[in-house]
Amino acid sequence: MADLRLEELNATNIVAANTLSLKPGQEQFIAPITYAAEASVVNPATAWQRVALNDDRVVGFIHGNFDPENVHEEFRACIWRINVDAEAQGKGVGRFLAHALAEEAKRRGFDRITVLWESGEGGPGEFFHRIGFKDVGETQYGDIIGALELAG
Repeated sequence: MADLRLEELNATNIVAANTLSLKPGQEQFIAPITYAAEASVVNPATAWQRVALNDDRVVGFIHGNFDPENVHEEFRACIWRINVDAEAQGKGVGRFLAHALAEEAKRRGFDRITVLWESGEGGPGEFFHRIGFKDVGETQYGDIIGALELAG
């Protein structure tokens, strides 16, 4: 998928982003418990939402958050959600999206991004480790906190 491009989430692509398919068993990892508990405190003004397109087809979605004043360090520059269509998984789409968010974080002056995930077989932890995230802690709900240090 060498022809990936990034586009802001908008009225034209939101339906496709919301209907990305999953592989069997992945639905249980869509939103870690911590995110579900904290969703009510997310500020829409700090959200960064983009889709990955291959030609004109939406193949992935990322929801990031940039909130340097957030009381929870893991929510200051983070991946809130990343979804890649089942047919596009394993083809670099997730890496493309995560790196796009990392570049935006660097542009905004952050030195790392974080992501939370629920551990379990078939979960996203292996993917995040593969692209450079390291486990740095655990939330009060037992979700793993992963961090990717951003080189200057």
